Amino acid sequence: MADLLNLQGWLLALLQTALFVTAAPLLVGWLRLLKARLQNRRAPALTQPYRDLAKLFRKEAIVADTASPLFRAAPYVVFSATVVTAAVIPLLAVHLPTAIIADVIVLVGFLGLARFFLALAGMDVGTAFGGMGSSREMTIASLAEPAMLMAIFTLTMTAQSTNISHAIDFLLAQGVVLRPSFMFALLALLLVAVAETGRVPVDNPTTHLELTMVHEAMILEYSGRHLALMEWAAQLKLMIYGVLIANIFSPWGIAQESTPTALLLGLGAIAGKLMLLCVVLAVSETVLAKMRLFRVPGYLNLAFLFALLGMLSHVILEVGA
Repeated sequence: MADLLNLQGWLLALLQTALFVTAAPLLVGWLRLLKARLQNRRAPALTQPYRDLAKLFRKEAIVADTASPLFRAAPYVVFSATVVTAAVIPLLAVHLPTAIIADVIVLVGFLGLARFFLALAGMDVGTAFGGMGSSREMTIASLAEPAMLMAIFTLTMTAQSTNISHAIDFLLAQGVVLRPSFMFALLALLLVAVAETGRVPVDNPTTHLELTMVHEAMILEYSGRHLALMEWAAQLKLMIYGVLIANIFSPWGIAQESTPTALLLGLGAIAGKLMLLCVVLAVSETVLAKMRLFRVPGYLNLAFLFALLGMLSHVILEVGA
């Protein structure tokens, strides 16, 4: 561990963050390809999200006359906060300096900061769609964040640490142990991840219909590089939740040393786990329909119930065992 807290460790942390940011569009491209194949449609190219971002970066950013400086600053704040969040999550290896200086509470705080500016930007121009999307986003967040925190605390109580690297270390040392608390926490985090990343059945990222928009309504007034940053941040957020689920509940394969062999194995392991998660997500989005908005609180209450059962299972079955 100590050998990773030097210059080599910081370089590896920067490399890991860069890989996180550059691979996020590829993950979305893989998900779109899977969904198109499952729905018997012609699949877009795997690199289509990169082309879309490049096209948006080349276009001029047009800003409404009623927009304040906050509207212009929000895409940079949202993207930066999301990148910092990605930097503290172990992707290929544990015990990196960026992962050690921050824990899960800081991680949720950064995600909350990005959401706060996203909602402010949605209301800033003063359009009906922006205000509607911001209102819906904050309603969903107020129900999703407690469930997410309780699910993660179930894991951290078992590992007796809120640091993700330490929790992963604990799980690797314990080996394969089926715990009811972890199963409930995993179910809760899966439901929260679907809601927080704006996927079906809570939201539909490909629609612009008034009755169904949540995330898209908040960024409807953006164009050019501003829209590119917002879209890139959303893709990064999807990968953040995927890596959290993959590396927390199935950490096997992640590198515990900084050797090239261990890092390559870590890269292969996380790539395989993310591809598998995308298959599950693509199948669920193909067989499920977008739920009506007033049913979303019930959906997130179910996530909170799973998280609560996970924590109670830990307290009743595992503490003192």
